[in-house]
Order: sequence, then structure tokens, then C-alpha cells
Amino acid sequence: MRNSRSWLALITFCTTTPLVSALVLAIIFATAAAAASEMTFTGLVTDDHCGARHDMGSGKSPAECAKACVRNGAKYALVDGEKTYTLQGNSDELARASGRRVSLSGSLQGNTIQVRSIASDY
Repeated sequence: MRNSRSWLALITFCTTTPLVSALVLAIIFATAAAAASEMTFTGLVTDDHCGARHDMGSGKSPAECAKACVRNGAKYALVDGEKTYTLQGNSDELARASGRRVSLSGSLQGNTIQVRSIASDY
């Protein structure tokens, strides 16, 4: 009976050790990949309805127009030349940055930036 327990313990040890090692390595690689995906973007914070061209006849500044569009269902966006990215993050920070040129850091997934921090270029 004692001999069968030692074989069971040996088999359990030999199968559990590689599985735990693989799990630890997967966590390390996933953490490194998440840190590596952090990028910096520069552009104008606006909304995805008007983009960089707000209606000048409205009498609103670009910041006021972007905030109004977001209240009406649009999403904050970053315009960088010909590229437009949808922004996700702290809505209060995005509102303060609307209408301004900024540098922001975050992770890009498809066409959406998950914003981590925003710094004004001015």
C-alpha cells in the first residue's frame, strides 16, 4: 500500500509541476504584452460626429461643440492627420481635453484607444 502511494505522489508531482510552470510563464508573458502595448498618441480631442471640422455657424467653440455632440450620443475621438481614433477613458478628463491638442498614452485595440493619461501640448 505504501509503495502505491509513493507512485501516486510521484505522478502527481511530475504532472503538476509543468502545469504550474506553464501557468506562471503565461502570466508573465501576458503582463509583458500588456505593458508593451502602451503607446503614445498625439492629436486633437474632439468627437466622432464632427471630427476636426465643427460647424462654425453654431457659434460654439470646438470644445463646446464636442461636449454637446457627446451629450447627444457621440463619442470622444482623437484626430491625428487623416487618422481618427475613438477614445475610452475618464469622461471628465476627456471633456477637459476636448478642443485641445494633446499627447495621451493608452492601449490601442482596433480603432479605439483605452486612455491611461492625457497631457496638453500647450
